[in-house]
Amino acid sequence: MDASRSTMGFLLYDVVRLIRRRFEQRSHHSGLTRSQWQVLACLKAHEGIQQNRLAELIEIKPISLARLLDRMEEQGLVVRRPHPTDRRIHLVYLHPTAGPAMLIMGEVARQTREEALAGLSDDACCGLIANLQQIKANLAAACERPADAPPPPQDQDQSP
Repeated sequence: MDASRSTMGFLLYDVVRLIRRRFEQRSHHSGLTRSQWQVLACLKAHEGIQQNRLAELIEIKPISLARLLDRMEEQGLVVRRPHPTDRRIHLVYLHPTAGPAMLIMGEVARQTREEALAGLSDDACCGLIANLQQIKANLAAACERPADAPPPPQDQDQSP
């Protein structure tokens, strides 16, 4: 295995960490935390999601999410509604007044993305996204198998 493959995880971690740092630098004036931004971004893609599923997606404990949502409801960013058939379940939605925050988040994300991808051609950006999607799919499939299961056979040529 060449050095680029052996450092891939560290490099990806550093890239994600720096993207988060830059996003936070650009969004600090908004008064929202990174966790709040994560909730808003997730709700934009999954409006009406169950509260427990939202906690799973943003990888925080359900009790921590409940406190976070309490604050966000007070700020007029989200609303929780009871599930129509199971009163133990709460569904989470963006509040209509979250629009300005969503616009700020979108602009900060656009600026951060432009900085991150500066110097890359459109083709290189498309290739990067395609490769990251393939890596994500590979890992998602691997996570469905037991840890000691052998990897599936490779379809591509693995010659040096």
